[in-house]
Amino acid sequence: MNHVLCGLADNLSLPSELVDRLIAVADSEIAVNLAHRADLSHEQAVALVSRTGEVADSLAYTGRLTAADVDPATQPDVALALLAACAAPPEWARLLVEDPVVERREKLAACSNLPLDVMEMLATDPDVQVVAELALWSTPEITTGLAAHPYAEVRRAVAANEATPPPVLAALLTGEGLPPAQRCLVCDRETAPFAHDPQCSRLDCDLPPGASCDGSHESARHEMRQMAIRNPATPTESVVGFVDHPSLLLRWALAGRSDLPSEVCARLAVDSNPGVRADLAGNPAIGEALIRVLATDRDPEVRRRVAHNPLVPLDVLTHLVGATRVGDTLLPRIASASPDEVGKLAESPNPAARMLIARRRDLPPAVRDGLAADADAKVVKSIAPHPGLSEGQLRGMLDRHGVRVVAKVAVNPDATPALLEDLARHEPSVRTAFREIARHRNASAPALLACLADARARPVAASHAALPPPVIEELLTDPDWQVVEAAAANPALPVTVMADLISRQR
Repeated sequence: MNHVLCGLADNLSLPSELVDRLIAVADSEIAVNLAHRADLSHEQAVALVSRTGEVADSLAYTGRLTAADVDPATQPDVALALLAACAAPPEWARLLVEDPVVERREKLAACSNLPLDVMEMLATDPDVQVVAELALWSTPEITTGLAAHPYAEVRRAVAANEATPPPVLAALLTGEGLPPAQRCLVCDRETAPFAHDPQCSRLDCDLPPGASCDGSHESARHEMRQMAIRNPATPTESVVGFVDHPSLLLRWALAGRSDLPSEVCARLAVDSNPGVRADLAGNPAIGEALIRVLATDRDPEVRRRVAHNPLVPLDVLTHLVGATRVGDTLLPRIASASPDEVGKLAESPNPAARMLIARRRDLPPAVRDGLAADADAKVVKSIAPHPGLSEGQLRGMLDRHGVRVVAKVAVNPDATPALLEDLARHEPSVRTAFREIARHRNASAPALLACLADARARPVAASHAALPPPVIEELLTDPDWQVVEAAAANPALPVTVMADLISRQR
């Protein structure tokens, strides 16, 4: 792979005439990068496809190619991409529905807005995978007919399709009104009863681990039920009966539904499996009483999911944060806090509460400034990236808390070039700060040069437009290919150097 040219293909400053020259020498890797350029013209897209057809699909999906550019008889894969984007005439679907390549018919079956006659042909395709793909994406009328398909895998796809009518989904769960499935992929290939060894060593075997059939197609039927329970279109009354089912996967699927009655939620809250309880803990369907119960669960993942529940009471949340790792992201309940709640959390004697609200980036100036002067380093780390803080406030954080806040101060969008230079020279150094400085819009050349000394920050710094052009050119021969590509993609790379790099490939 030519990493220099791959980087150039991503360079936003590459002039159109050099894009043309790069297209003329592009291999498949370079072509992929060129295909993602926002300024690629229609003519350049056509030229790129003529150079290497491997990017035709992506160009079709993004609208860079049109139906007028494609011959469906000789470019069926590109035609499929245009059909998937609803940018091709229906006649193409009628042509491709008889394509001898199964994978193409599968892709066609996943397209929307297909003509009815094409869907009817796909519904009777000799390959069950094609029919299953149609069942997964098709219309209510088609899925209703396929719910009685002899293959269990097709019924599984019908159960996963949210367009399937609710009565049909209910029938798939109970079996009422539907003839029993006659076949599955397991008994198609093996003599029942058969259970697939999860450690199967056969190179030609593509059965899923644990797939089995004793004549009742049990593994496919189990997956069908799982899909139907997860499907929000399945009626609530049809799924609640699985609350005590011996299958963990079915109970787990049930725990994520947002329409569960309170009594079902209560039974799932005492499920023996922590995964079930964790999914329930994050479910907005549960009430406050159950949230408080799950907040005391012995499993840390359950408690973490409670913290991420958008309806968790603030007192529960602040208590959880003090004893459970919930991550550094802004929690949904904090994001939706009212102005009055914001003020109370900011003035809380509990540092955990102040830390939570400090993660918001839309705080009133008075609240922001108060948290910036907080005595607790964790609170200051949370507020340090907040826009609007002055250089004096940011430097004050460093004076009070030192290395504990260096990386977060470097994230602040208003950090000045002088401050970033000081952060890059900070002793002791903070490695995570180098990456933040290297991607900062205000980073100066001295700060970036310091970042180049850190292996993980080096590729980031190599792409920064404030880096001096001679340094960028030196990085084009770096032993690290990521640094090379980043330097080649640097918009500050002189155009004359870009042209020379392309000319060397001729």
